[in-house]
Amino acid sequence: MTTVSKRPALSPRQLTRTGDRLSFVYLERCTVHRDANAITAQDAEGTTHIPSATIGTLLLGPGTRITHQAMSVLGETGAAVCWVGEHGVRYYASGRALSRSSALMEAQAQQWANPRARLAVAREMYRLRFPDEDPAGLTRRELLGREGRRMKACYRAESARTGVPWRGRQYVPGDFTAGDAVNQAITAAAQCMYGIAHAVVTSLGCSPALGFVHSGHELSFVLDIADLYKTEIGIPLAFDVAAEDEEDVGSRTRRALRDRVNDASLLNRCVDDIRRLLLPPDQAKTAAGTEDHDVVTLQSDGGHHVPSGVNHDGPDDYEAWDSAGRETW
Repeated sequence: MTTVSKRPALSPRQLTRTGDRLSFVYLERCTVHRDANAITAQDAEGTTHIPSATIGTLLLGPGTRITHQAMSVLGETGAAVCWVGEHGVRYYASGRALSRSSALMEAQAQQWANPRARLAVAREMYRLRFPDEDPAGLTRRELLGREGRRMKACYRAESARTGVPWRGRQYVPGDFTAGDAVNQAITAAAQCMYGIAHAVVTSLGCSPALGFVHSGHELSFVLDIADLYKTEIGIPLAFDVAAEDEEDVGSRTRRALRDRVNDASLLNRCVDDIRRLLLPPDQAKTAAGTEDHDVVTLQSDGGHHVPSGVNHDGPDDYEAWDSAGRETW
């Protein structure tokens, strides 16, 4: 029998790009195992093989069991893994980032650490959500106030469009059935979007915790990114599902959202939006295809980087650079 130690680790160039992956795969009442570089889902009806490198987020529903080897290959391929209860989604683990470059993480940290830059990113997020408004010069309180009014208007508009009564947002953490059908659909759609955003954020090597609108939570940036598509995709779809039938709202919402996300190529768009938010315009355009560079350097003075794995036995002041920026020792 082949052991895990004998299987070669996947290289960055063998992994599927984030934008080309399935948004999420939902499994329940099965055992998840590993077969080479695929995962298998075994239940009473048989065994299904799923290439692990094609998964963005694996949602494990009630009655699932997963083996250590399955978690190992999911970690190697950068898939996020979420245990999903019937009352919502909780995040317990995520895979290693697809990106081997720290460029986006460093850009995120720099933007987050500067209060002015952090506010500028928050304004750009508002502009992405509501392109008909210009948030330039708005304070955070003004941004939150405008966002609140736009959300209430969105709920009212979708209620009028679908004929589904709207009595306000009702959500009790841990009790999925506490709200009416449309509130259950909104909750299910939001939790799936959090899973998708979590997968993209981690696969690009960003920090899920360093948010620009949300703060104080380990998934603050995930919540920021998921909210970019709330009024455009999540809420309209939830009202559509509730208008069709009030039965089995959670699973129907997941299936409908998966189809909508794939049809809209949302993963590609999510990747582009994160780069646009964190990188200067010229770098954002050229960032695609550079995240798989498996290069480690050492930081030196003056913003210079030198190769790692080398004993740099040079001048004590480390200023021996030629005109082209190369070290001369």
